[in-house]
Amino acid sequence: MSNLMSIYRSKLRSADEVAQMVENNDWVDYGWCVGHSYAVDKALAARGSELKGVKVRGGVTCWMPEIFKIENPGDHFSWNTWHFTGVDRKIYEMGCGYYVPIRYSEVPRYYRENVDPIALALCQVSPMDKHGFFNFGPSASHQMATFESSRIKVVEVNTNLPRCLGGASESVHVSEIDFIVETDNPGLPQLGSPKPSEVDEIVARYIVEEIPNGACLQLGIGSMPNAVGVMIAKSDLKNLGVHTEMYVDAFVDITAAGKITGSVKSIDQYRQTFAFGAGTQKLYDFIDDNPSVCSRTVDFTNAPHIIAKLDNFISINNAVEIDLFGQVNSESSGLKHISGTGGQLDFVMGAYLSKGGKSFICLSSSYGKNGNGKVSRIVPTLSPGSIATDPRTCAHWVVTEYGKFNVKGKSVWERAEGLINLAHPDFRDDLIKAAEMMNIWRPSNR
Repeated sequence: MSNLMSIYRSKLRSADEVAQMVENNDWVDYGWCVGHSYAVDKALAARGSELKGVKVRGGVTCWMPEIFKIENPGDHFSWNTWHFTGVDRKIYEMGCGYYVPIRYSEVPRYYRENVDPIALALCQVSPMDKHGFFNFGPSASHQMATFESSRIKVVEVNTNLPRCLGGASESVHVSEIDFIVETDNPGLPQLGSPKPSEVDEIVARYIVEEIPNGACLQLGIGSMPNAVGVMIAKSDLKNLGVHTEMYVDAFVDITAAGKITGSVKSIDQYRQTFAFGAGTQKLYDFIDDNPSVCSRTVDFTNAPHIIAKLDNFISINNAVEIDLFGQVNSESSGLKHISGTGGQLDFVMGAYLSKGGKSFICLSSSYGKNGNGKVSRIVPTLSPGSIATDPRTCAHWVVTEYGKFNVKGKSVWERAEGLINLAHPDFRDDLIKAAEMMNIWRPSNR
């Protein structure tokens, strides 16, 4: 250990020293979600006016980076994000934020084969252990691939970051990094789940009816997947497993209710597998040094061929809108970008291939818009500029507060009829007329 500490001390640098390593037009990678750079970000902001054309990459941003709090940040930095949150949208609206389209499972490969060379890669880590390893905490995702693709590798040590056990590439050895920055140990972002609405709870009931004992769960982000989690915790289901992209508070609650054992999982048996996690302190406390959870890289958690090996895989995700052909938009409203593809398509495909697997796209049938009444989320065709997150060939179950419909194996007219039945009644006649004009409607036997 004494030799490891000597190496550690030799690599210690201040955040200001690391920030001085950044040059004009460099690519800088901030890490992912709760692992984003903290100390070097502040130091980089302090010298931001000296720089031009610095391209910074991150994703699932939980707080506003300091570099975008300076005057005219777009003159000095651009933000390139793998997934939009509310923070990313604000940077986008400032005119210096951009989305990077992905299939999340492929992001490690993007770093190894596709992205421009990274000058400086940063991330937060937990303190070095007795073997010389820094743990990526709840953000293993693609961090090792990021370091592999960078010229300078820097870790920011935060004692508040949980140490997440895993399978591979959840930690980096002190010998593999260039510099170490000791931070003032910032607290982790507290991301509470929104309270489920009445519609969320109705949708959740429809989904929970379809979940068998021993199923393996993936929950997306948002109030509807959270409502499903709440309902599962109160159900009679047993021996559930977890294999998910994002680990959220709902899994902690379901575990506390005794529903999760992982005993019938064919992969990572008895362990809850995830690529990254974010939530409230109860989540960070639960995953810290916990052998029952497994931090994995996203090219494992989100790989459809891996997901397909897990029987009765249940994937639950949100959508913005779905058209009568079964195309799902989960990331934009027209040209207004909202979130991103993330791993939704990965899990939709994986669940589709799983024996007994079911992929659920859940959404309210309509929403209010600028006080001008309701707008249907079931639409004839996707709105101009909207992104098809899931193609119609991958769609499976669709659920609104008016019911659920399995589009798998259905003709275009069957899809149109089934999806119209899920629409708010106020819009059904207009949707039928649109379906007739598109030649995907025939008189039903109803």
